[in-house]
Amino acid sequence: MKSHDKFIDKLGIPFVLLSDEEGDVLTQYGVFKEKSLFGKTALGIIRSTFVIGPDGTLLKIYRKPKPEGHAEEILSFLKSVK
Repeated sequence: MKSHDKFIDKLGIPFVLLSDEEGDVLTQYGVFKEKSLFGKTALGIIRSTFVIGPDGTLLKIYRKPKPEGHAEEILSFLKSVK
């Protein structure tokens, strides 16, 4: 995707970004749901983090994480499962 390429170049990201253009993964992980915002309901993505191990096993799910401190929380979890 061109938007990913620009983002990668701008931030110097050293890894591949994935995209779910058809929404298949959103559906499989159950994160595309009805949401309420300012009294109106609409379909949208529920913010979630899935930690997947090297063998493909789902290790942990964070539902509706708060951005502040979330990266540190994930790093702490990863260190605990080594």
